[in-house]
Amino acid sequence: MVTRTYDNSHFDESTNGVVVMVEPYSQKEQIQQVVYRILDANLDRAREGLRIIEEWCRFGLNNAQLALECKRLRQEVAKWHTSELRAARDTPGDPGTELTHPQEEQRASIKSVLQANFCRIEEALRVLEEYSKLYQPTMAKACKQMRYQVYTLESSLMGHQRHQLLWRSRLYLVTSPHETLLNNVEAALKGGLTLLQYRDKTADDSLRLEQARKLRQLCHIYGALFIVNDRVDVALAVDADGVHLGQQDMPIAIARQLLGSQRLIGFSTTNKEEMQAAIAEGVDYIGVGPVYETPTKLGKVATGLEYVSYAAKNCSIPWFAIGGIDANNINDVIDAGAERVAVVRSLMQAEQPTLVTQYLLSQLNRIKPEF
Repeated sequence: MVTRTYDNSHFDESTNGVVVMVEPYSQKEQIQQVVYRILDANLDRAREGLRIIEEWCRFGLNNAQLALECKRLRQEVAKWHTSELRAARDTPGDPGTELTHPQEEQRASIKSVLQANFCRIEEALRVLEEYSKLYQPTMAKACKQMRYQVYTLESSLMGHQRHQLLWRSRLYLVTSPHETLLNNVEAALKGGLTLLQYRDKTADDSLRLEQARKLRQLCHIYGALFIVNDRVDVALAVDADGVHLGQQDMPIAIARQLLGSQRLIGFSTTNKEEMQAAIAEGVDYIGVGPVYETPTKLGKVATGLEYVSYAAKNCSIPWFAIGGIDANNINDVIDAGAERVAVVRSLMQAEQPTLVTQYLLSQLNRIKPEF
């Protein structure tokens, strides 16, 4: 057999002149070191992200189960972080240490911190999955499974966050069409509002989407929940926290199927039968009313304070008294047993929405006398 070498190619006469490209060993070694550095950097990235999530589960939510899942995943990632990979680290020679982005320099809320770090973990695990195929295929399989587990953790945690904020929310603003819609809503958010529903029965879909996106962004900045009235499709399109349905809207079961278990579903009720049916179907909260007659619900007879008192004694999920409630009668509603109220006109038509929000919240948060 006669073999002639030309640069990195070998001409082998025994193979009828087929040219075979052979990678020099030194080049293979260099590529191997690059792969090791990529794996090392992304193992660090995944572990750091998981630790940030874990700390919030532990100290922010006091949730041992979620914190334990983060710790388990973090230790699973650490298992693959061998001394061989660590030895390839070259921090002084890494150009990425100087790279940054304005969005990384400031976070608007805890939610944005969590979402940014979930993205970091998921991206790191995807990189690990692909490059570890060149290193250790079993590691690639493990990283793939961990990525799916992190997706599940993200859904569980963000759903938990939503439910916690729902339980803490006392005041619920339902919007009505207004020429200064965004300004009014932001003013209420500045006053401490933590739950907003976008409601517009007359706008076309393009306007609905535009306004819903802007309102969702405002809520995101102020750490408030954003709910869309009726329209599950709009809620999904703008990544809302949930929807609010009425008696004539999409069935709760279908809405749940479309939205998943982690988003919120609210439901309007006018009597105890509707309340119990909604609870049985798995809604996350209900509206109780209309307590007083209101142009928002034309043709609906006011339920009065009797239904509020019934809800206070019998409702096992968060509920909001709604319908004609304002600064003049809110204390009557509170005295009837309401701990949460929803309002429309008293904020949307207020000259100073921030101050009105603060007043309503001060009444809802006051200590009730014990009898």
